[in-house]
Amino acid sequence: MKIIDAHLHIFGARPWAERMAQQVGHRNSAQHLVQYYAQHGFAHGIVMANAPLTEHTCRELPPQFSYCIGLDSGVMQNLPPNAPEIVEAHLQKSTCVGIKLYPGYNHSYIYDEIYEPYYELAAKYHKPVAVHTGATNGSRAKLRYAHPLTLDDAAADHPDVQFVMCHFGNPFLAEAAAVLEKNPNVSADLSGLLGGAFETGALNRAQAGYMGILKAWLRYVGDWNKFMFGTDWPLVNLAEYAKWVQTLVPESEWEKVFFDNANRIYQLGL
Repeated sequence: MKIIDAHLHIFGARPWAERMAQQVGHRNSAQHLVQYYAQHGFAHGIVMANAPLTEHTCRELPPQFSYCIGLDSGVMQNLPPNAPEIVEAHLQKSTCVGIKLYPGYNHSYIYDEIYEPYYELAAKYHKPVAVHTGATNGSRAKLRYAHPLTLDDAAADHPDVQFVMCHFGNPFLAEAAAVLEKNPNVSADLSGLLGGAFETGALNRAQAGYMGILKAWLRYVGDWNKFMFGTDWPLVNLAEYAKWVQTLVPESEWEKVFFDNANRIYQLGL
């Protein structure tokens, strides 16, 4: 089975990122991922870009990767006046397949006017907007801005924009499922639902309650065309996380969730 990782990060040579990668059996480098992809059936990865926002962001990615140009807190706190022009220049590239927003870290709702120029660009270039939803990494982020219900406002106001609810709004699963079920222009990736090293069988036994709730809300949405596999690498071991997500998704739907949906939503042409 071919796999597209619809949500990962490549942080560059940062000691904390290397430690995180090593804890789950990886190395923090794009070259390591290229080799790992070839060995484990990963056909492509979509990098969610972080700061900085320049014309050179993600320009040196290997061909196994596309990217979403990111507007994280490092960008939004010092937003250059020509930021929409920089984002548009990226969207004109075939390797840039969307925009990534980080509202919980930016302390702004995704329906705020500051994001309107980027929704116009997403509609113009027919490329999706991926939005961090749910739990955040670090106490300085604010959950009310990352709550999946905020995505309902943006999706309803911008029916011509395809939104991706990153992390399925975890742990706000009921609200996330309601937003997905209601809005035809919202899909979700299943990245970052777990972190760190684990073994799938042992984890599912230990977390049987959570697994039951998660599966119930996935079934509630009722449409596997809306879900994409993603990892939030380097947060997890890629192969083990894929094995775990397989326990969430009916085997008859694996090709959709692990490959077809990301290929279609991000227009990868694979």
